[in-house]
Amino acid sequence: MTQHFLTLLDIPADDLNRLIRRAIELKAMTHAGERYEPLKGRVMGMIFDKSSTRTRVSFETGMAQFGGHAIFLSPRDTQLGRGEPIEDSARVLSRMVDVVMIRTFEHEKLERFAEHSQVPVINALTDRFHPCQLLADMQTLLEHRGSIAGRTVAWIGDGNNMCHSYINAARQFDFRLHIATPEGYEPDADIVAAAEDRVTLTHDPRAAVEGVDLVATDVWASMGQEEEQEKRRRDFTGFQVNAELMALAGPEALFTHCLPAHRGEEVTAEVLEGPQSITWDAAENRLHSQKALLEYLLVR
Repeated sequence: MTQHFLTLLDIPADDLNRLIRRAIELKAMTHAGERYEPLKGRVMGMIFDKSSTRTRVSFETGMAQFGGHAIFLSPRDTQLGRGEPIEDSARVLSRMVDVVMIRTFEHEKLERFAEHSQVPVINALTDRFHPCQLLADMQTLLEHRGSIAGRTVAWIGDGNNMCHSYINAARQFDFRLHIATPEGYEPDADIVAAAEDRVTLTHDPRAAVEGVDLVATDVWASMGQEEEQEKRRRDFTGFQVNAELMALAGPEALFTHCLPAHRGEEVTAEVLEGPQSITWDAAENRLHSQKALLEYLLVR
């Protein structure tokens, strides 16, 4: 059976923890200039319905460093953008490449593609989940503070795809998650219910961050929600992560943001660029954790 990575729940928890530790090893090898090419001659198809900087560069660089090749496919370049059924594209592409990475809107589209693919499919972001970012976040926290198991994380902002992935991460990496959203912006009830022993919901960001080890946030209006931006800015008043809010967290608390960030909205420049921020390390670790994921999916 083909192993896909559509959410964090697709890989057993023990394997995820080993994958994160492997990412740290691969990072050290890269920084030391050590050549390691386990994917020589292998090809990744990268399907982008949504634009990206970090996702494209990290996957494409990772394949190059592993000795493989990546093909960038946008809706303008493929029959997918002209209405070819997803099932047909999956059947054809998976006979030509060794792994497919998809960044799209509807999670259901990703699931349909994976169902008809003969090779591993990686979720590089959908409107419900962003598991690759969580691999990077977990790697970064491990580097800075050790295992996240038994710790507490606060998610401040929209109950979006990143929030959903933090909920799954709480299950897989064994930590508590405090989620603070404005009313009406709560995460999906079914995803919360599956992790109810790990998750606490509130509409008070101050209560959510009290004593926690990590504070995470995201933009208030994601790609495709631009028309809602002004309304969201009003609704999210009081949910900015700033120095005052971070002061309520634990004494060694860290901050992270999946980027791109809107300074002065969901986070202040003081926090984003301050000593508690591991945002930039997490951005780099997209490369290393995804290389560990590719090795896990293709080299085992």
